[in-house]
Amino acid sequence: MADGVKPPRGLRAAGKRLWVDTLEDFDLAEHERGLLLQACRTADALDELQKVLDRDGVLNESPQGTRVHPALPELRQQRITFARLVAALGLESGVQDEDEAKKQHRGVRGTYGIKGVVS
Repeated sequence: MADGVKPPRGLRAAGKRLWVDTLEDFDLAEHERGLLLQACRTADALDELQKVLDRDGVLNESPQGTRVHPALPELRQQRITFARLVAALGLESGVQDEDEAKKQHRGVRGTYGIKGVVS
């Protein structure tokens, strides 16, 4: 594994997979690697939160009655964050032919990209 693809310390399974798979397919600038690192950390957090919900269920009993598990809204927020980080990276998905790849622009484009821009 090339040094540039080796995952940073502290990442868990999901984060490591995302790091390696992304850098095997894309050549990222340093600022994009920062976004990727945050996406990897978020992927790890998503896995941990899901494990908690799988173990405890989505509802908790409390003195105030049945309530949603506190991990559930946090999982939702982390999913939103993950989607925004991936969108900000602007990584194409799937296999494309060369003409299609030229039509698409990969780069940091903000949360959801800029509509109407022609490369």
